[in-house]
Amino acid sequence: MKIQLFLLLNSCTAAFAFVPSGVKSNASVDTTTTTTCLEASRVGRDRRAFLSGFAFAGVGALTAEMMGIQTPSTILSANAADAVDYGAVAADIAALIKADPDKGPTLIRLAWHSSGTYDKMSKTGGSALGTMRFKEEFSHGANAGLASTAISWMDDIKGKYGDGLSYADLYTLAGVVAVKSLGGPDVAWGYGRVDSMDPADVTPDGRLPAADSGPPGADKSDAAHLREIFGRMGFNDQEIVALSGAHALGRCHTTASGYDGPWTPTPTLFNNAYFTLLSNLDWTQRTWDGPFQYEDKGKSLMMLPTDLVLLQDKKFNKYVQAYAKDEGLFKKDFAAAFAKLLSLGTKGLTTITV
Repeated sequence: MKIQLFLLLNSCTAAFAFVPSGVKSNASVDTTTTTTCLEASRVGRDRRAFLSGFAFAGVGALTAEMMGIQTPSTILSANAADAVDYGAVAADIAALIKADPDKGPTLIRLAWHSSGTYDKMSKTGGSALGTMRFKEEFSHGANAGLASTAISWMDDIKGKYGDGLSYADLYTLAGVVAVKSLGGPDVAWGYGRVDSMDPADVTPDGRLPAADSGPPGADKSDAAHLREIFGRMGFNDQEIVALSGAHALGRCHTTASGYDGPWTPTPTLFNNAYFTLLSNLDWTQRTWDGPFQYEDKGKSLMMLPTDLVLLQDKKFNKYVQAYAKDEGLFKKDFAAAFAKLLSLGTKGLTTITV
């Protein structure tokens, strides 16, 4: 393991050395190798911190290696986490979004997908272990594009604040800051997640919701799919609809999900436009070479089958109408549901205001 990791990290240095500073090269660099190198760098940094932590605690690093221990010292991690200035971390994330507001929705997606793998029965998944940084997770279909965007954007911030700031805390905090930076509500958040050192902790692919389930287009199978996926995490119908309101932000990209376009004309402003547009516009199937999606008459906006099913299903629709009429209610319910999502799989977090 030591030798393999050493070789991989050195191959990273070589790979990056062939791309001069300031030169963009998509053809000469193998992006798969580059992504693997970035991941190895993260894992190597974590592992060095982990082993030095054992030495600090009176246990030799070599002894820790021989014991095959895969998790860091909880006491040491807790002490290091307490020393982090999370307000400063939040300010750095906010500055990143201020410089480029389009990064905000992607950071919310990072936080969401880092947390939405939770299974309340097996008690696996969720945001506790920071496993999104492993290629075994960020290569899942639903996470397409995150490795080269949000995950990479967070690396400099992680490096700045060191070992006390876990990736798990950083990824979830990024979502909280992004919501607020784009005009959304304050979302309760706590620190204390401890990163896993073992990719075996990555949950199976398929735990995140799909845009379409069953026959193409919105139908009962999509409603059943949403209730199955979100129910596994412990969410009810009202919370499902509230969380869906995050589609007020961002857009779909053919290079990531295969779908195309924004849900609203204000994709960097957190509001209830998703619900008002969903309810008041006429949505028809888009004719194109991509997957089944809906478009408005002006052909500038889109909805997914799992969006339209919120109108078709009576139990979902009553919340759509409520949020379309009352933005304050939507923001309040979203804040509660999103805070719940980000805490899935965790325990003993220290709640703070950032």
